[in-house]
Amino acid sequence: MTSAVGAGAVTLSVLAGLTLLSGCGDSGSTSKDGSPKVKIMVGGLDKVIYMPAMLTERLGYFKDEGVDVQLLTEPAGVQAETALVSGDVQGTVGFYDHTLDLQVKGKQVESVVQFSHAPGEVEIVSTKAAGDIKSPKDFKGKQLGVTGLGSSTDFLTKYLAVNDGVGIDEFTPVAVGAGQTFIAALQQGSIQGGMTTDPTVANILDKKLGTVLIDMRTPEGSKQALGGAYPSSSLYMNTDWVNGHKDTVQKLANAFVKTLKWMSTHSPEEIAAKMPADYAQGGQKLYAEAIKSTLPMFTTDGVMPADGPSTVERVLKSFNPNLKNAKVDLSKTFTTEFVEKAKG
Repeated sequence: MTSAVGAGAVTLSVLAGLTLLSGCGDSGSTSKDGSPKVKIMVGGLDKVIYMPAMLTERLGYFKDEGVDVQLLTEPAGVQAETALVSGDVQGTVGFYDHTLDLQVKGKQVESVVQFSHAPGEVEIVSTKAAGDIKSPKDFKGKQLGVTGLGSSTDFLTKYLAVNDGVGIDEFTPVAVGAGQTFIAALQQGSIQGGMTTDPTVANILDKKLGTVLIDMRTPEGSKQALGGAYPSSSLYMNTDWVNGHKDTVQKLANAFVKTLKWMSTHSPEEIAAKMPADYAQGGQKLYAEAIKSTLPMFTTDGVMPADGPSTVERVLKSFNPNLKNAKVDLSKTFTTEFVEKAKG
């Protein structure tokens, strides 16, 4: 995991810039009309895996629920996690697996809305290296791109390697972010492959810069690669904050569950049309295809899949020394209290 001190320093400086850019300087807990204010850091607002965050805003569901949400963005989930732990934001849209990692470090964080039951991630191999990497057992000696060190892409890459007999010290994870920085690293040969999401995947395939080695955008792909449902994208928050602001958390859950239901009844093209135009860097058609490829990962109700937490624990314990011999109370890493009420 990235050092909390080092990552925190980076996050705070980036957050300060984002705050100025988004007009979020007011740190009060309520807006002028009396509605609660909540800052949510997203591990990449333009990533399809985190689409429910911006889509909820675009659909007006936060406003409908009477909560003033300010969405901020960081390029990697581990940096978004740091913003939550340091108290700069009240919520994070990122991977559920961070809640387990944080628990063994003495931080109690829980998923309150589970967006997905699959990672939505793809292991891409560059066209040049396709002959050398046929499976994770060929990761040995390679440089593989991840969004950030200590990120969920880093976690999953290590699992795939270890599960196929390659030690985590036998390959080199390289923090290359997503989008254009990932694509540039692939083109320049500084990585031979890596883990990323849509719309980056769609752009790589469209430009014929790489091929898919492992596809975890569907529950079936998740089961094949990881042995079960792997809950990933979620809204997670500090447990103490959740317990002290249940009315606000319920409003957030109501809004997100509405969005997940809306996504399940609308086409990729209709969803793409609701999103900011600059998210479709490869054009609206390619962006809609990226959404279509990733849609199967999402839940329709925000409820944690029954076997999901145990799968995540098994995956993390396979390579993470902090978790390997630690006892994790999975019941404290998520709650269905708010989504069950939202469904009702």
